Amino acid sequence: MPRKRLLLFGEQGQVAWELRRTLAPMADLTCVGRAGADLTDPDAIRRAIGAAAPDVIVNAAAYTAVDKAETETGLATRINADAPGVMAAEAARRGALLVHYSTDYVFAGNKGTPYTEEDATGPLGAYGRTKLAGEEAVRAAGGRHLIFRLCWVYGNRGANFLLTMQRLARERDEVRVVADQHGCPTWSRMIAEATAHSLRCLHTPDDARAVSGTYHLCASGQATWHEFARAIIEAEPADRRRCREVRAIPTAEYPTPAHRPAYSVLDTTKLERVFGLRLPDWRASLGQVLEG
Repeated sequence: MPRKRLLLFGEQGQVAWELRRTLAPMADLTCVGRAGADLTDPDAIRRAIGAAAPDVIVNAAAYTAVDKAETETGLATRINADAPGVMAAEAARRGALLVHYSTDYVFAGNKGTPYTEEDATGPLGAYGRTKLAGEEAVRAAGGRHLIFRLCWVYGNRGANFLLTMQRLARERDEVRVVADQHGCPTWSRMIAEATAHSLRCLHTPDDARAVSGTYHLCASGQATWHEFARAIIEAEPADRRRCREVRAIPTAEYPTPAHRPAYSVLDTTKLERVFGLRLPDWRASLGQVLEG
């Protein structure tokens, strides 16, 4: 069979960087960053898709500045909602499959047990609202698609919680971290590998249409930000670690412009049932990252 043509939006993001490594061996891969396509310009998106003529489009680009989205809502909307809608419409017109990433922040966080794909959404801030609008635009286009909702993404590149905690461990005697927000810390490489596995399961357009929909893709287990921070900082070599206390605080002591869900743990039963995928416990994945 001829190799598939795959177009990846989001060339330098932490998930996109890992996707480049995992997808290149299985497809003729074209990567497009900001210089190649301005995601606030629908025509630029269409030109990039037209030039690549892809069988699969993977959208790993997003506006992810949760707090800044409260004041830059227009920009967040163009990137997180409008751009995926354009990609989805082009994919549907060309008969391509679209893979799109969303977020646990589409939920209000008041459930108390892991959210399933069928649970009602209710984002608390502009970031979550724009990401939810992106999901809705992808579905409305009517084409074949996989929407993967992610949770607490981290890795060795980009700007993320892991790298922030490692820096603070070297700079401060004490680090104060919120202990009443719960989620699933998920390694960016695991996301990329799970995406590649899912695509390898789809041999025909009918396969893709049969499994089109929304899936929760995250590590097993759950943690608070405080538990996650303590695991990161305590793993730092003693000769490089200044921090000796990771203090738990309530959200009220760390106010931010955007409200965050208190509980956004995701149920991944559907992903396991359809694709045979269950990601490792978050502590095991974190151990791999820190060892590497």
